[in-house]
Amino acid sequence: MAKKKGVAPRLAEALGIILGTEEIPLRLHAWDGSEAGPAGAPVIEFRSRRALRRMLWSPNQLGLSRAYVAGDIDGPGDLFESFSALSSVGKFAELKAFRPPTLGERLRLLRTAVRVGAIGLPPAPPPEEMKVARSGRLHSRKRDAAAISHHYDVGNDFYALVLGPSMVYSCAVWDDGNTGLDAAQETKLDLVCRKLGLREGMRVLDVGCGWGSFALHAAQNYGVDVVGITLSKEQAALAQKRAADVGLSDRIEIRVQDYRDIDDGPFDAISSIGMAEHVGREQIGYYASKLHGLLRPGGRLLNHAISWNAGEMPPDPDSFIPRYVFPDGEMLSLTVMLGALESAGLEVLDVEALRLHYGLTLRAWVRNLEENWDEAVRLTSEGRARVWRLYMASSALGFERGLNGVNQILVQRPGGEDPPLRRNF
Repeated sequence: MAKKKGVAPRLAEALGIILGTEEIPLRLHAWDGSEAGPAGAPVIEFRSRRALRRMLWSPNQLGLSRAYVAGDIDGPGDLFESFSALSSVGKFAELKAFRPPTLGERLRLLRTAVRVGAIGLPPAPPPEEMKVARSGRLHSRKRDAAAISHHYDVGNDFYALVLGPSMVYSCAVWDDGNTGLDAAQETKLDLVCRKLGLREGMRVLDVGCGWGSFALHAAQNYGVDVVGITLSKEQAALAQKRAADVGLSDRIEIRVQDYRDIDDGPFDAISSIGMAEHVGREQIGYYASKLHGLLRPGGRLLNHAISWNAGEMPPDPDSFIPRYVFPDGEMLSLTVMLGALESAGLEVLDVEALRLHYGLTLRAWVRNLEENWDEAVRLTSEGRARVWRLYMASSALGFERGLNGVNQILVQRPGGEDPPLRRNF
């Protein structure tokens, strides 16, 4: 270990206060060339005093996230190794929200900032940060539209770099770790079609249709007519173009529409793939009832959604995800989701957990981003590319550790034909 000189040891102490641990499992490289921390550990670079200033003014996950997005902190090596190390200690390991530092800890942070010349006004947040609304009705139509636009309207070309040719932004289904991403996504799309029991001539609703990949697969391979809805104008434009390019504009209708405003049911089947995370706990009962009402008797709904598996934790609007990735997003437990669907009068036919599949999917997306880093920065900004690298890498570890899950819940509206005696998909 290097001698304790320069600013790096003081930075290690400050980071330990924020993380709630005395031992930092990282090797810190400071802007003055000094180092601290275990030799051979994953490296974190503090590129400027501004990094510590951000941590001083926001001594929590948000301060660290801002420093990374702004480029004040960098992880030059394998980001997965760095996050794995962090997740093993302190507040990350305890699975608790970041508690505010005590008065004594704040004074220690302040003394460190003074000693390294990092005192000053709070730096402006990176431009990629969304200002979280503190007033107004949560999950109103206007607020949901703004949240969706923040996440999805960052450029279709950028998403194409990350997602690959499949343009599917949800968990793939992998036969094994060697399956290619596009093949795994096609497996997932076909699995949904088979679970829904799609047959030629059916009318299908795709809630949160993204760039139209499920609609295209279902129309091309199962001969169904699909209505896809999204709140993202950029998604809708590309989905419409993709349908036109393969001559399916007469079978696929893409709308910029809120699910609450659909009034032209019934549908023979409904898919909701990676959309329910945007609905919210207060609206999930209405969501289930609305989709129930849009199904014909005997029709099936496939709800594919991320779940929170780590117990009750109050939402923190000042953490990384709501500020940079999913404003107003809420991950509900499998129990809550099942309860909402059953309370709406839908019969549960099947539940399939795909947690480990999402870890593989996210790692594939991270590889795509890193292999196309310069182009991703050109298409958006370095900050936006950093947001996505941080978000996807940390999320992959969350699924692998079991903090998050993802489940496909297949339900049917009673009436009409009976479900099969055994799974037939």
